[in-house]
Amino acid sequence: MLLLLDINFNRTFEPNYRLIKNRLLRQQEPASNTSEDASQIQQKYCIIFGAAMQAEHPFYFWLLFLYSFLHTTKQEGDIMAKLRNGALYIRVSTADQTELSPDAQQRLLLDYAKKNGIIISKDYVFEESVSGRHADKRPKFQEMIGIAKQESHPIDVILVWKYSRFARNQEESIVYKSLLKKSNVDVISISEPLIDGPFGTLIERIIEWMDEYYSIRLSGEVIRGMKEKALKHGYQTTPCLGYDAVGGGKPFVINEEEYKIVQYIMDQYDLYDQDATAIARKCNDLGFRSKRGNLFEQRNVDLILKNPFYAGTVVWNGISFEGSHETRLSKERFEKRIALMRARRRPAKARNISTCKHWLSGLLRCSVCGATLSLAGSGSYRYFQCWKYSKGFHTGSQSLSAAKAEAAVCDYFDRILAGADFTYTVRNIPDQKESDELDLLRQELDQIAVKEARVKLAYENGIDTLEEYKENRRRLKESREELQEKIDDATAATQPEDSDSVAREALLKEIRSVSEILKDPAESYERKGLLLRSIVDGITYDKEKNRLYFNFFIS
Repeated sequence: MLLLLDINFNRTFEPNYRLIKNRLLRQQEPASNTSEDASQIQQKYCIIFGAAMQAEHPFYFWLLFLYSFLHTTKQEGDIMAKLRNGALYIRVSTADQTELSPDAQQRLLLDYAKKNGIIISKDYVFEESVSGRHADKRPKFQEMIGIAKQESHPIDVILVWKYSRFARNQEESIVYKSLLKKSNVDVISISEPLIDGPFGTLIERIIEWMDEYYSIRLSGEVIRGMKEKALKHGYQTTPCLGYDAVGGGKPFVINEEEYKIVQYIMDQYDLYDQDATAIARKCNDLGFRSKRGNLFEQRNVDLILKNPFYAGTVVWNGISFEGSHETRLSKERFEKRIALMRARRRPAKARNISTCKHWLSGLLRCSVCGATLSLAGSGSYRYFQCWKYSKGFHTGSQSLSAAKAEAAVCDYFDRILAGADFTYTVRNIPDQKESDELDLLRQELDQIAVKEARVKLAYENGIDTLEEYKENRRRLKESREELQEKIDDATAATQPEDSDSVAREALLKEIRSVSEILKDPAESYERKGLLLRSIVDGITYDKEKNRLYFNFFIS
C-alpha cells in the first residue's frame, strides 16, 4: 500500500508538490514585505509544509497538508488567496541625475509590496544602470521577461518606480506589456497609480508618450552639450587603444603598454606591407587584445590605421580640431598611409590577400565571362579555373597551372623593364562616396549574371516558354549594357585625360620593385599579393591565345 502511494505521488502529486513549495517557501523570511496578518498566516503554512517535507513518506506529507486545510479559517483563506508573487525592476539612467537612487527605489517598491500582499523573492529583484532607450540593450530586463513568461508562472506582477523605468519607447512598452499580459503578469508603477478600465489605459498611454518625448528631448540636450564641448576643444570621445582618459575634458594621455600594440600594427602595415587581416591574426598570436579586451579582427586594425587621433586630430560627430594630446605619429606618415589604403581599397565583398590561397587569387579573370579564376588542385599540381565554367555557366575550359601563371607574370614584368611597350591608366583616388557607388554598380552587374543563369535554367526546365526566355534575355541584356555604361562613366570620372611621362616613370619604378619581390622565394605570398595589387587591378587570361592581359594603373 505504501509503495503504491509512493508511485502515485511521483506520477501525480509531484507537480503540485513543486507548486506548493514555490508558493510557500519562495523566500526564507516571508514576513519581510507582506502585511502583518498575511505574514503570520504564511509563516504558519511554512511551518506545516516544512514538517511535511521532513516526513519519511509522501503519505504523511499529505496527512499534514490535509490537516492544514481543515484548520484554515475563512480570514486565513481570503488573505492567502490575495497573496501574489512579484518582481522588482529597478533602473537608473546615468544621464538623469534627478531620479531616485536604486536603494531608494527598492525601499519604496518593497514598502508597496508589503502593503498590497505581494511577495518579493530576493532572486526576483532586477537592477541595472544603463542609459538605453531600447530593451535589447538591457540584459536584466530581458532576464526578467524570460522568467515571467515561464509556464510555471513564478511572477504575478512586476513593480516599477515609474513606467519610464520599464520602457522609454511607447511602441516597445506596448509590445512587452502585451506579451506579459498573455502570461497574466501585470506591470504596476507605484508612483503613477491608475484606475481600472479604458480611461486608465488611456492615461497609461499618455504617460508613456510623455516619457518617450522626455527621453528624446533629453537625448537632444545631451548631444547639444557634447557639441558645445567639442567646439571648445574638449576631449569627450571614448579613448582609443593606446590612450587613457583623464576626465574633465582634458587631453588624453598615452598608455605605454597599449601603445606598443598600436605601434606594432602601424609598422606591420607601413613597413612590412601586411594587410589588415594578416595583422589581426599576428596580434592575436602574440596575445594582444583590443581596448575592450577582445581578439583583434580586420575591422579593428583598419580603424586604428585610419584613426587621425594618433596624428593629433580629434574628431567627434563631424567636428574636428587639432588636439593638444601627445602624439608619436607624424602627419606625413599618416597621410601617406591613408593614400596607400585608398589605392589598395578592395571592392565590396573582396577578400584580403591573407585569406587567399595564392598571391594571384582574385586577380586572374576569365576572357569568356569576366569571372575570377579560382585556385584548385593540391600537392605539386595546382591550377586556376574559371568558377563559372566549373558551375556549368559556359563551355570552354580556362584552366591554367599556377606555376605557368607565376612564370608568365614574372616574364612579362621582365619584358617591360627591358623596354617592351605596355598600357596603363592614371587614376585619381575617388572619394568614399564615389567608390561606394562604383562598388554598388559592380554588385548589380554581378547580379545580372546570376539572373541570366536562372532565366536559362527556367527555360531548360520547361518553366518558361521560348518567347518568355527571349524576352527575359533581352531585358537583362539591356540592364547589363546600361549598368556597364554607368560603370564606364564612373571609372572615367576618376581618371585624368592625360598620362604623362612622369607617371610612366613612376609606374616603371613600382614594376621593378614588385618584380624583385615576386622573384624572391623568401617573401611571403601575402606581401607578393599586396604589392602586386598596388599596380595591377586585374589580369585577363585568354586560353585560346595563351596570353595574359594586364590592367596596370598608377594613382
